Order: sequence, then structure tokens, then C-alpha cells
Amino acid sequence: MRYAILGDIHANLTALETVLASIQSEGVDRILSVGDVVGYGAAPTEVVQIVRELDVVVVKGNHDAACVDELDTTYFNPYARAAVDWTREALDDPDLEWLRALPLVQHLEECTVSHGTLSHPERFDYIQCTEDADPSLDELDVPVCFVGHTHVPVAIMRNIDDPTRTSYTTESEIDMSTIARAIVNVGSVGQPRDEIPFTGYALYDTEAERVWIKRLEYLVEREARRIRAAGLPGMLADRLFLGV
Repeated sequence: MRYAILGDIHANLTALETVLASIQSEGVDRILSVGDVVGYGAAPTEVVQIVRELDVVVVKGNHDAACVDELDTTYFNPYARAAVDWTREALDDPDLEWLRALPLVQHLEECTVSHGTLSHPERFDYIQCTEDADPSLDELDVPVCFVGHTHVPVAIMRNIDDPTRTSYTTESEIDMSTIARAIVNVGSVGQPRDEIPFTGYALYDTEAERVWIKRLEYLVEREARRIRAAGLPGMLADRLFLGV
């Protein structure tokens, strides 16, 4: 089985189209998404439509939840809160209902998908170090759980030869044959935050026992113009050029 896994899309249509063009050449059997399909960006309707038409396996992210009034935005920064308010008005009722119906976790035969953590997905906690990942690794009953939320690609794992030690790697190719369990953050399609302004996605080949993190250049200026034209905060456009 060959999966493509989409990190936080955040309504970035140009980045999503770039990623999907690459995925078409990869012989993928199924596309997964770690959530935050919307928020920040200015093309929520178009992005939701594409994701629905492709029958992507999706989980609910914190921005998805906020846009359907399931999450208090008090602790969102002002730019994120403004984008949530704008997105609520931009989406029609069927798309809002689709977001509302998304599960917090998707369990597949060979992998699991969550947005922040597997241990308490409803909290939308961040995994930013090995200790953060331990509760989710303890709960994992398949080789890998794909997550997003931080927008920074990294794999946190327990190796077969030392299953009591949790380690991590930022390498773009991960040899799953040596790993007992792994939490793989696939980064972000629409808003990378590792100071690399490229879109990206992950590939998981269960037969080859490999995960690859793919990074691709895209037309950032096109999406920045879309954000500014929509009247969203200019910072949401500016940050795309910096990868922050």
C-alpha cells in the first residue's frame, strides 16, 4: 500500500495543487490528511471541494474545529482568529457540516492519523519533543501515526533494537523496518514553519517500509495575492515567503 499524507493545508490552493500534481506521479493508493484543511488561507471553499472530491481520509484539526464553533478561539493569535471568522462566513453550510463531521482520529490497517496527538486528540496538544510524543507512542498499536499541527516535519520513534528509548530524526527518508513505533509529523502543505518556504507532503510505502518527506517549490506570490485580495491580515501572506 502506498499512501500520500497531507500536512496542514490551511486553505492554500496553490500549494495544494502543486502537491497533488506531484502525488499523481507517485502511484499512490490513498491520500490521507492530518487536518487543518482550512484556516489562515483564502481558498477554503476550493480546498474543501478538492479534498472531498478526492475522498481523502481526513481528521479534524483545531482550525477546522474552530470554524464550526467547536473550539474557543480566545487563545488563538489575532491573525488566526480573524482568519477563522472570515472562513466561517466564506464556507457554505454543506462544507461546514463536512468539517463538523470529521473525526479526531482515523484508524487504518497500517497507520493511524491524528492532528496533534494520539493520546488526547481532543486537546489539540503539540508534539514538540520526545517527551511530548511518549503518551501517543504508548497508545499506538500500528507502526506509525501521522500528525501535523506544528507545521514542522520530524519523526519521533522507538527503534526495534532499543524499544525503551525514544529518539527523533529530521531526515527526509525514514527506514520503518528498524522502527517499532513512530509518530511522524508530515509538516504543512499550506504554511510551513521550518524556515523553508516550500510546500510538502509525506509518502508511506508499506511494502518498502519507508516514509519520505517531499518538499516542493510553489508560486507563493500567487497565494499571497489571494490572501491580500480577500482582506485577510497581510501577515498571513507575508509569512508564506519566510516559511514561518
